[in-house]
Amino acid sequence: MKEYSSLTFKDITFGQKVMEINWGLVFLIVIIACVGFISLYSAAGGSFDPWASKQIIRFILGMGVMFFIALIDIKWWFKLSYLAFIGGFILLMIVEVMGHIGMGAQRWIDLGFMKLQPSELMKIAVVMALAKFYHNTRIEDVRRLWMLIPPLALIFAPVGLVLLQPDLGTSLMIVMVGGAVMFLAGVPLWLFITAIVGVGASIPIIWQFMHEYQKQRVRTFLNPESDPLGAGYHITQSKIAIGSGGIEGKGFMQGTQSHLNFLPEKQTDFIFTLWVEEWGLTGGLFLLFIFSLVFIYGIWIAYKCRHVYSKLLALGLTINISLYVFINIGMVMGLLPVVGAPLPLVSYGGTSMLAALISFGLIISCYVHRDNKLPRL
Repeated sequence: MKEYSSLTFKDITFGQKVMEINWGLVFLIVIIACVGFISLYSAAGGSFDPWASKQIIRFILGMGVMFFIALIDIKWWFKLSYLAFIGGFILLMIVEVMGHIGMGAQRWIDLGFMKLQPSELMKIAVVMALAKFYHNTRIEDVRRLWMLIPPLALIFAPVGLVLLQPDLGTSLMIVMVGGAVMFLAGVPLWLFITAIVGVGASIPIIWQFMHEYQKQRVRTFLNPESDPLGAGYHITQSKIAIGSGGIEGKGFMQGTQSHLNFLPEKQTDFIFTLWVEEWGLTGGLFLLFIFSLVFIYGIWIAYKCRHVYSKLLALGLTINISLYVFINIGMVMGLLPVVGAPLPLVSYGGTSMLAALISFGLIISCYVHRDNKLPRL
């Protein structure tokens, strides 16, 4: 990616920073969060407890964190990028030693007031570290094979720890978003094609090392009707709920699959199903449209940035959020295997909410400080 070295960089005052915040993007974030509040209120049968009230409080606090991050000079996030990666890596190691176990996996650190999932924050740290690495790398060196070693280490070191939890879905997402940043930085396409072919050829070997529940998810994805009351129950009920919503939906709090408890995890992974059952295809397309505008905003912000770090950071985090949306919606529609990916700002969860708002804070910071000069080694 090009560095705009010939342009004039400048610092701006605090008041100018506030004016430069992408308030249109903030408005879209609030709309998406409100969809989540409405859905969680409905999921609880018309009550703010136990989910909607906590989610609203988390969102308000998270917005404060987002604005704080957005107003901090991007040069500080640039300087802290590797430190953030090291911090995330240490948290992943803590999970292995004393992590909280839930649903058969050891993925969380119990902080008392919330259960922190470090792998969610690690995705952000990987993007930050890769963006800094390529900011300091000449474009002619990016294509050298030996220059693949540092970024691959930044990606696969945390992936190894996440696989031990075990969490194959999050591991794959770290690989995908890391690979996307490498491609955007200028790594040749043929290397990615070679890697994909290599992974495809290794599937029989990878299959042998997968846990039984992971194998079952793949079997269920390929043929959910083979065990509709067992492993295929979740996705079968999700499809029924989405299909029964029709064009306009059954109406607010009128969803039968969700309110009669046929729909599992309706407040987290399958919240999009609840939304579509009640608001129909119209509501589903509306939410997808809002997410599409957020994606476009992210690309536009990256285009406006003058230095490589901000460009890669904004694009990488935008892709990360978009992957969540794509995988979650594809999962509940039966187009992808069930991997436990939350819908950003909509699904109930403290870490997922925090990670999304930290990401948006960094993206906005990239735009607010797009004209600020960053050092190069």
